[in-house]
Amino acid sequence: MRVARFSHGGETAFGVVELQADGGPHPETVAVVTGDPLAGPVHYTGQRLDLADVRLLAPVIPRSKVVGVGRNYAAHAAELGNEVPETPITFIKPNTAVIGPGEAIVQPPETSDLQFEGELAVVIGRICRRVPPERASEVIFGYTVANDVTCRDLQVSDEQWTRAKSYDSFCPLGPWIVTHLGLDEVADLDLTTTVNGEVRQQGNTSQMVRRVADLVAHITSFTTLLPGDVILTGTPAGVATIVPGDEVSITIAGIGTLTNPVVGPED
Repeated sequence: MRVARFSHGGETAFGVVELQADGGPHPETVAVVTGDPLAGPVHYTGQRLDLADVRLLAPVIPRSKVVGVGRNYAAHAAELGNEVPETPITFIKPNTAVIGPGEAIVQPPETSDLQFEGELAVVIGRICRRVPPERASEVIFGYTVANDVTCRDLQVSDEQWTRAKSYDSFCPLGPWIVTHLGLDEVADLDLTTTVNGEVRQQGNTSQMVRRVADLVAHITSFTTLLPGDVILTGTPAGVATIVPGDEVSITIAGIGTLTNPVVGPED
């Protein structure tokens, strides 16, 4: 199931996306549902909208936090001159950084080295604390695509990562949440990032140093996760600078493509 959050006719709603690839009778539509899938049971309203006629929004706005994981791909750690840490490096992005498909990533005036990071994102479905790896699937609602936008120069000069990764618009999510993939399936998904159509990143989630279940276990060992909280699982090698006028697209096989333009602070 692909759960989307969208705007249509001035209203915001949730729906189930039906694509031509599914072979169903309603290609490229959104079946509207009542309520919030992360808050409890929902029901189909019977209304279907053409996917092309709705504006997809960020599929989730975390209630409390986005937890990022750094240096979880060895090749990415190496390209920035770093070792893979013995203990996962984690950081927090505020929910105000979240934007949806098609919304603009805004380059702040404080940076001259804005970079993309294409990532698999995990959406938490229930309140959880100290979850063992073997029970991680019980607390996961689904998966989406993320861009962990980073001011690389500020990350280096600040010697910690909060400011570099927390500006408004620095956490694009979308295009929807896929709920039908198991942990074994998300452990082997191709990830490709393009800038203006040119391939910049080509990786696979099998290259993660620590898999999703282990990340859930580690993060819940020190903080409680709430429904709608998001875990960013790290990025493959190939990160690079983006500038106003660029368009970044991140595709994860089996999930979808997230595309965002880049604009300057005055645009």
